[in-house]
Amino acid sequence: MSAPALLDIALLVTLVTLAVGQLLCVVRLVLGPTPGDRVLALDTLVINALGIVVVLGMIQGVKVYFEVSLLIAMLGFVSTVAMARFMLRGDIIE
Repeated sequence: MSAPALLDIALLVTLVTLAVGQLLCVVRLVLGPTPGDRVLALDTLVINALGIVVVLGMIQGVKVYFEVSLLIAMLGFVSTVAMARFMLRGDIIE
């Protein structure tokens, strides 16, 4: 088996694994018994989305996906901090 074919198989397996992770996180987001579970599921959704975008960029060979992944990472961090502040204090901006 040649190296490019092995890389294609590895990227496909990675993409499927991340997609299954996304589905499981959506289930935890909907069914999570506590707000903490829901926040962690939302944060994990962002991380999985980041991984999916990076893998798609590698599969298609488009460099724009890596810039998009940086934007997703920044928005994910800010949204997690905002949600945690809202849960602790009841407001985001004082």
